[in-house]
Amino acid sequence: MDIIIKQSDAKGYAAASDGEKRAGMMTYSIAGKDLIIIDHTEVDSAYTGKGVGKKMLYKIVELAREKNIKIMPLCPFAASMFRKMDDIKDVLKS
Repeated sequence: MDIIIKQSDAKGYAAASDGEKRAGMMTYSIAGKDLIIIDHTEVDSAYTGKGVGKKMLYKIVELAREKNIKIMPLCPFAASMFRKMDDIKDVLKS
């Protein structure tokens, strides 16, 4: 599973692909120099339950750590992951 991040202007996304097939996408908005807002997660039904959403979230968390910015998870999936997983709370906007 490959996860890439693409960004332009005030929007960005993490895309998961399995070979040529898109497995999922997590979109975010850039809300200033120190905050991104995860607003949507979508996983192809063939990849449900295989950790695709979590892998995309970890890629965005890695980006946030590198840039020293915080994440506000408005997407219900991302918000639930932040509630469950202590190892990513360091980038959670309080």
